[in-house]
Amino acid sequence: MKQLSYSSLVIEIKAAILESRYRASTLVNKELLSLYFHIGKYISYHTRDKNWGLGAIDIISNELQQELPGLRGFSATNIKNMRIFYEEWNFLSDFVFNSADFKILFNNELLNRQSVTADLENTDRQSVTADLENTYRQLPTADMKNRIINTFLKVGFTQHREIIRLSDNLEARLFYIEQCATMFWNAETLKNNLKNKSFERIGKLSTNFDKTIKESSFRNKALLSFKDELLLDFINIEDADEEIDERILESAIIQNIKKFIMALGSDFSFIGNQYRLIIEQEEFFIDLLFFNRKIQSLVAIELKKGKFKAEYAGKMNLYLSALDEYVKQAHENPSIGIILCKEKNNKIVEFAFRDTSKPMGVVTYKTPDELPEKYKNIIPDIDRLKELM
Repeated sequence: MKQLSYSSLVIEIKAAILESRYRASTLVNKELLSLYFHIGKYISYHTRDKNWGLGAIDIISNELQQELPGLRGFSATNIKNMRIFYEEWNFLSDFVFNSADFKILFNNELLNRQSVTADLENTDRQSVTADLENTYRQLPTADMKNRIINTFLKVGFTQHREIIRLSDNLEARLFYIEQCATMFWNAETLKNNLKNKSFERIGKLSTNFDKTIKESSFRNKALLSFKDELLLDFINIEDADEEIDERILESAIIQNIKKFIMALGSDFSFIGNQYRLIIEQEEFFIDLLFFNRKIQSLVAIELKKGKFKAEYAGKMNLYLSALDEYVKQAHENPSIGIILCKEKNNKIVEFAFRDTSKPMGVVTYKTPDELPEKYKNIIPDIDRLKELM
């Protein structure tokens, strides 16, 4: 019993330490972002209004290194990033960054000066469009304020820099900030999602998640875990009977399972193909079964060579019910089904999913024979390769 109480105490102390570290890192991040924001404001004011000449930022960076040897984060490039950071988010001054804390550092006239967005020159600015500036002028609404206040200061400067660099839409930026803050995306994960345009793909995946997944956090994670289209560039399927082609498609995926998982996305683990389910002594087989660590769900994938058909939904609903009843563990979320097919009609998908009870979606795929003409002949076909060998 004594050992058990010690173990319990250790767990509680560990939780307290981790919570304290998290709060400390959050406070440090908040202070750094606030410092960078106001330095960016000060630099922007003097360089954009041409009070300083060319090369001023390089001189400032060099002199800072002399004054504070070993100082990191204040290279000329990063100081310019601070300026961009301020210029892109200057409307946050009143309700996120407390300028009063910095009046001792920078003169009151500068810090009380109205936003300089209208005066900014295009030189050395990134990602500011007329549409974005118009959106900024309409802000902040109460809802937008709450979204920003709850997440903005929890995201590191490196992530903010990438979001500014690779996204010029305000809603998209807020989406990526919220994902970094709530899903704990590191810089590399963020870059991948920016590159894959995750924000732009929201809503394009045909699912019934809005009706079948009640818990919002799980639903949002699930939507972000699946792409609406996969490029299976490692598969070459010739015209044949649909049933035979599906077997060939499955075989090609199994032989290239690592590439298929990379096409699917992160956090997928392969469980097996032709996964056997027994329901009242009758056998059923799921083409591919995965587990996704991020959403803590089994993911059943059915492969279809042709166009989506309404009857596929009923079959998938059966599989998911069986997985939840016989395979899913107590701590896991409900199983999710993905029907992977060549084509889909969104209205047919909508009607087919309307009265289903299990979360499922339709993802389409492309193979090399569907690539644009300019890419088709880059790699010789099989017969030509045999001749060359």
